[in-house]
Amino acid sequence: MKKVVTFAVTYISNIKVTYEKNELMQYSCPLGKAMSALGSKWKPIIVLVIKDRKLRFGELAVRINVISRKVLTDQLREMEADGLVIREEFKEIPPRVEYSLTEKGLALLPILYQLEEWETKYHVYDAKRKGL
Repeated sequence: MKKVVTFAVTYISNIKVTYEKNELMQYSCPLGKAMSALGSKWKPIIVLVIKDRKLRFGELAVRINVISRKVLTDQLREMEADGLVIREEFKEIPPRVEYSLTEKGLALLPILYQLEEWETKYHVYDAKRKGL
């Protein structure tokens, strides 16, 4: 059974166009590839939580307590495949796994911080404009 990962939905002349992650990776557009790697709501949050340290799976699950463990596992696997995180497994009892960002993942931090600043700046602006 083929797993379909829906990335983005665009409406063009009232026609719904759905892109799959694999479809976006076929194109040479750098933005399309970047959005494919970060195309879920959880991946940027995971990057910001890990930052420049190593965190165990349980620590990540506690820090992002609104995400299910299954979804967290799936997102981390995809991020590992996309070269954003390193999964380090220790042969101990009980087993221990630590996650850290790759150089590629660390390079996202300033971009995500800028997005946070952008949202803060324009969220306040929108509230003033709407009279809130």
